[in-house]
Parts: sequence; structure tokens; C-alpha cells
Amino acid sequence: MKQITFSILLCITIRSSAQTKADTIALLFKNIETATANFKNLWGKDIYGPVLMVDPVTRMAYANMPDSFGVLKPDGLIFYATLPSSVIIANASIRWNGYTWAMMMEPFLPANEKDRVNLFCHELFHVSQASLGFILKEANNNHIDTKDGRIYLRLELNALKKAVNASSKKEIKEELTNAMIFRKYRRSLFPLSDSTENMLELNEGIAEYTGAMMSGRSEREMKDYFIRKMDDFLKSGAFVRTFAYRTIPVYGYFLKESKQYWNKDITIRTNLTSYLIKQLNISLPGDISTEVKKIRNAYNYEQILDEETEKEEKTNQLIEFYKAQFFDNPSLKINFEKKKASFDARTLVTIPDKGIVYPTTTVTDVWGVLTVDKAGALMSPDRNSMLITAPQKTEGNLIAGEGWLLKLNEGYEVIKEGSGNYKLIRKK
Repeated sequence: MKQITFSILLCITIRSSAQTKADTIALLFKNIETATANFKNLWGKDIYGPVLMVDPVTRMAYANMPDSFGVLKPDGLIFYATLPSSVIIANASIRWNGYTWAMMMEPFLPANEKDRVNLFCHELFHVSQASLGFILKEANNNHIDTKDGRIYLRLELNALKKAVNASSKKEIKEELTNAMIFRKYRRSLFPLSDSTENMLELNEGIAEYTGAMMSGRSEREMKDYFIRKMDDFLKSGAFVRTFAYRTIPVYGYFLKESKQYWNKDITIRTNLTSYLIKQLNISLPGDISTEVKKIRNAYNYEQILDEETEKEEKTNQLIEFYKAQFFDNPSLKINFEKKKASFDARTLVTIPDKGIVYPTTTVTDVWGVLTVDKAGALMSPDRNSMLITAPQKTEGNLIAGEGWLLKLNEGYEVIKEGSGNYKLIRKK
């Protein structure tokens, strides 16, 4: 009798816990829906859409609506299913079962409610961006992780931090002007960087501005958020793919004071730097290089120079290690056809003229799923292929090497070439 009673209580507890989780998730989805509705004037439409919240370990997904194939099952106001291994799990927008979804990784959601809304609305912008005319291609910004690229990005962000903390319009204007001076000087050092940085800022910068504006933060909370996120960013390892999250939202925050919906002016052809200079009424000096030398010490230049010189030395050692790993030893080349990838943008290592090393990543394509969890993978500059270390073990459709595992779909195989390297091909 005691065993039966215990079993009944256990079932009730499990059901109660599950129901509580379903209710919590439903409330989160409702908060996101309310936020996008409250700020629909930002883009002239409500960007609320399909949302997936996924546990990356169990692959259990919770959604705000059913998919078109009936995989997601209803549970009160939400829907759930276990995602197949072919679906990449990341904070990103993905195409799956008939819809483009804003996907979030459940265990890593911010603890702060407004930060969660910010994150979801950022990804919902990506879901809606095609309908808003923002169809963009990725561009390499490897220069951002060079010594000079990092120095003058850090100086720009230090000026933006001062602008956020400024107490007068005159001081704000001065700090925004200096931020732009550092930006223009950085781009003068790297040919084509104006274009490549602009592409990322149009994509991720505008998305993050959208999330920030829809977060529901007060003015004080917004300023605290900007400072906190810039501080976190400056402590991170790699800047290449994440700088746009920290720049455009701050510039846009100040611009909205005089032009509330400035973002509606922006198209894929907009040069954001030129637009911001004009709309913020910033006057730049004729000799940017000379002006930089006059003002940079007010933004902690000497300390930044020392730190970035030390970092450059360590990075060069890491680059030499990866060069030896991928070019002095046998490697496996994998060409992409319909690539989808997840990775930690803070850990990337740029090898000049060779591509970017992703220390950890998961890639899905028509050939299967590649999981890299230790040795790293080198993405080519054109993003059309990837190198990993040579395979060491094969069991059926599973191929493993040092720090990676490749699960091949039917019709593909890995072969050894005469050079001693390997490549993934379609079976003849």
C-alpha cells in the first residue's frame, strides 16, 4: 500500500513539474508576443513568429505553434518534440518543417527577463528580415582580430561607453564624434573593411538594436545594459563576428532621440557609417590620422596597446600551432553544399589568408553531421569548405578523428588521396 501511494505521489509530482514547466514556457512566449506587439511601430509590423526553445543536451524542443508536419505535439498552450540530430541547435533563426523559427537554447537563457526578451526579439528580427528587405550575405571581418583592428575597435567602444555615461548633449556629441574618428581610422587601415563591417552591422547590428528597443527597459536600464554588454564584449576572446552587436545599438539609441524610427530608412544598400555621421550631425576632421594621435590617450590607449601586443604574441603562437595541424600533417577536407553551423563566436582564431579556426562547432549538410569538440576546424576564407585533422577510426557511417566525429548520410564516403590527405565525396 505504501509503495502504491508513493507511486501515485511520484506521478503527481512529475506531472506537476512538467505542467509547471509548460506554464512557465507559455508565459515566456506570451511575454515575447506582448513585447513585439507593443513595439510593432518600430518596423511597421509585428515581428512575432515561430519560436523554438531547445535543450541542447536532450534535444527536447518547446514551441509556440505547431510545425507543418505534425512533429510538435500540443501540451496546453505550447508544443513539444525531440528534434532530430540533423537540426543544428543554437541561438539562431533556422528553417525547419515548413517555417523559419527563432531558436533559443533553453539552459542558457539570460536570467534577467528583459535580457531574455532582447534575445528572442533579436532572433525574431532574423525570422522577419527577409520580409523587411534584409537579405544579406556573410562577409569576413578577419581584420577585426588583428592587433590594430582590436585596438581601434576597443577605442571606439570606450568612446561609446563615455557617450552612454555622459550627462550633457555637448559631451555626448563629442564622444560620438571621437568614436567615429576611431572607426574611420580603423577602416582606413584595412582595404574593403568599410564594406565588410557594414554587412555584419546591417545584419547583426540592426537585429540587436531591434532586440534592445523591444526589451522594455527604462532609459537607465538601457544605459546600464549597453555598458554591461560592452564590458563583457571587451573581455571576450574574439571580436570578428560579435562587434556589430555592441556598436549599432548604441549609435541607434542616440539617433532615436531626434529620429525615432530611423531604422526604417535602412536598406541593404545603406552605408551605416555614412548614414549615422549625417543623421547625428557629426563633423569629422580632415586629417583623421593626426586627430587619432591627439585623442587616443584619453581612451586608455597605452594600456590597450600593451594588452593587444601581448595578445598578438599569444595569438601568433596559436596560429602557428593550427597551421602545423592543418597543413604540415594529413587533413580531411569537407566541401559544403547546404551548410548549417553552430559555434561560439567568442573563441574563433583567424589565420591570415587561410581562414578562421572554429575550436568547437557542429555542422550539418547533405552529407551528414560533423561535431568538433576539441581539435578545431579551419573554415576556408570563402566559407565553402572546412579542414579537420585526419580520420583515425571508422565504424559503419561513423568516422572519428582527434576531437571530432563525422556521421555520414547514405551515399557519401571519405577517401584518401595520393597526397596523403583525405576528402569527403559522393559515392559513385
